[in-house]
Amino acid sequence: MFSHPEHFVYPAIVLVTALALWKGAMAERIGAAANLIAALGVATIHMLWSSTNAIPLLVADAGLAMIFLGLAVRYASVWLGGAMLLQAVQFSLHAFYMVAERPHDRLYFRINNVDTLLVLAALAFGAVQSWRRRIAQRRQEEERAAALANAEHPPGAAAAS
Repeated sequence: MFSHPEHFVYPAIVLVTALALWKGAMAERIGAAANLIAALGVATIHMLWSSTNAIPLLVADAGLAMIFLGLAVRYASVWLGGAMLLQAVQFSLHAFYMVAERPHDRLYFRINNVDTLLVLAALAFGAVQSWRRRIAQRRQEEERAAALANAEHPPGAAAAS
């Protein structure tokens, strides 16, 4: 169906970022925006440098992993902790290929794309969980308000007076 990973990876990044910005909490919004900026940076790196120069990719991956770590600690977010660990896998992949001086092969691209999609899945899952949590909180607040209104003005009290 897709001949090149860019045909589905980059649209997936944009879609997950949009979902996180629309429905996620602050942690998911910041994480998704950082992921989008990092993806644009990686695309720029690939356009400017040859694929053998892995240092800029390592810097981008390390920076994104540190952002995810800071967000995971600040907001106590399990999903961003998972995204951070997956980003560490990405960093390790680039480091391994750089140290081993191996050219990027199919295994590299498969691991890279699957890992990227798993990071996106963690961000999307966190955004959906945040959205559902807000819906549940709103429902609880409405139920409390209705119970309080019923306690102050019982339904039969107006007819009795």
